[in-house]
Amino acid sequence: MEFIECKTILTKVKHGNEWFGIDYNMNLYRGCPHRCIYCDSRSNCYHIENFDIVRGKDNALYLLEYELSKKKNSGIIGIGAMSDTYNPLELEYEQTRSALKLISKYNFGVSIDTKSDLILRDIDLLKEINSKNNVIIKFTITTPNDELSKIIEPNVCVSSKRLQAIKTLSDNGIFVGILMNPVLPFITDSEEDIKKLVRLAHLNGAKFIHTFMGMTLRENQRDYYFKKLDEHFPTLKEKYIKYYGDKYNCIVPNANKLYKVFKEECEKYGLLYNMKDIINAYKYKRQKGEQISLF
Repeated sequence: MEFIECKTILTKVKHGNEWFGIDYNMNLYRGCPHRCIYCDSRSNCYHIENFDIVRGKDNALYLLEYELSKKKNSGIIGIGAMSDTYNPLELEYEQTRSALKLISKYNFGVSIDTKSDLILRDIDLLKEINSKNNVIIKFTITTPNDELSKIIEPNVCVSSKRLQAIKTLSDNGIFVGILMNPVLPFITDSEEDIKKLVRLAHLNGAKFIHTFMGMTLRENQRDYYFKKLDEHFPTLKEKYIKYYGDKYNCIVPNANKLYKVFKEECEKYGLLYNMKDIINAYKYKRQKGEQISLF
């Protein structure tokens, strides 16, 4: 794996309460090998050349400890929003595991986005962090259909394995749920599949599902996505062009109806779906403990 230098590792988030209540963003790797056909991180605006090649940050752990030690107050560190921190090279290099040890050492919390069941390796550290601060794990699952997931997310474990990982984390007391993002128009936006995914989330111990019922398309990302549509879904590219033109936000047809169905299913199974409610729920234990300690 090629390593690159970085000048800083933690980025302060201005509007963290709009995205799972995080205070800082951190990406330990640059690039991702999952080859998901829809990935927004391929967009030119992020300036990642050869996105399918994973690069490490050779001074990341040194910088992380330095920056954590200088923070007066602990907070929630978001990991994996840009590149999945549990890519296959993590098995050898353990950048993420080493970072979690530092996060625990300095009593910070963590919010992780992933598609990989490799995260189960680090249950011990997640439980340790959870005993001191807040932990929330978000698995991206776009379809309940394993065969479809192999097409749209070819180099990552199938949806059923991600659901199994959710159950294991939940059984170990970790607040975990699903990012049903993106929802691909004309591919993963059937009412039947949305209902099925919500039910499977409930059966496997998920606490929440979050979605915005659409996808993004811009620049290089659009070119790659359309190329894959031609390979796997012939004629669908023309349907996208006719329906969306060059729009950035591509909301699924009948989005309002589908979101209503989604909400009803979540409420039926007791799953959270509103961002504010999700944040309040996973931070509740610590907030409650702090309030009790005051008296």
